Amino acid sequence: MEGLIRASGGAPAPMTSPSASTLDLRILRLLIEGPRATVFVPVPGGEFMLGSPQRADEQPLRRVRVRAFEAALTPVTNAEYAHFLDASGHEVPKFWTDPRFNAPECPVVGISWFEAMDYCVWLSDLLGRGVRLPTEAEREWAACGGANTRYPWGDEPWTEGVHGLGSAGGDRPHPIGTTPPNGYGLYHMADNVHEWCSDWYSPTAYAAFEGDVVDGPRYDEETLRRASRGGSWRHHVKVSRVAARSSLAPDFHYNDYGFRVYADPLPGASA
Repeated sequence: MEGLIRASGGAPAPMTSPSASTLDLRILRLLIEGPRATVFVPVPGGEFMLGSPQRADEQPLRRVRVRAFEAALTPVTNAEYAHFLDASGHEVPKFWTDPRFNAPECPVVGISWFEAMDYCVWLSDLLGRGVRLPTEAEREWAACGGANTRYPWGDEPWTEGVHGLGSAGGDRPHPIGTTPPNGYGLYHMADNVHEWCSDWYSPTAYAAFEGDVVDGPRYDEETLRRASRGGSWRHHVKVSRVAARSSLAPDFHYNDYGFRVYADPLPGASA
């Protein structure tokens, strides 16, 4: 079975609408104040079936366990990344001056895996807590949002507005918070831009995991690509199933590749 098998607490209500009605005030604060206002959303631990029967690289299905963690409310925006550039003197991303890709309220794109890691190190120092990229298993679990469906909102893809198929949809990333959050309260877990993961990518990664229940799986054998997850404004179908995998060479800079930061719960936080 694809998706959720057991989550802590009751299952959140499914998403039914492809557009958000009001702007989340936490997002407004993030855009004004920058990375110090990064919102980390608690994600409960649990067990689920990683993968799906739909594509070969999503097989074999494996029962896995993830511990509680926290995920940023949204992918990192241009507004946040500008603070990093100013503070670090880091080279600007490839599409930084392109008006299609540099709106402050949109996800930053053209970010290599290495640059995403650099931002995590910088943000860790800024916030005084460890910040990182997720494993593929954490990313899939977070994307489910407590639902046992192909997408965070149900079993059918969004195909209207900016999510229209092919050229009928948007031709650039869209502002954060403009589609509803999933059941865990996370925005854009299946739309907008691809997000880097910490694993190396292999089409046979799941076959390498051992045990009846795999605890905290991560594929660490070096390959030519790093794993990523999530939908893309650039694709014909612009939303992604929660189990769908993607990948890219870690030094590449694509205009539909961004990232989201994650962290372990702070001491004393409930699991």
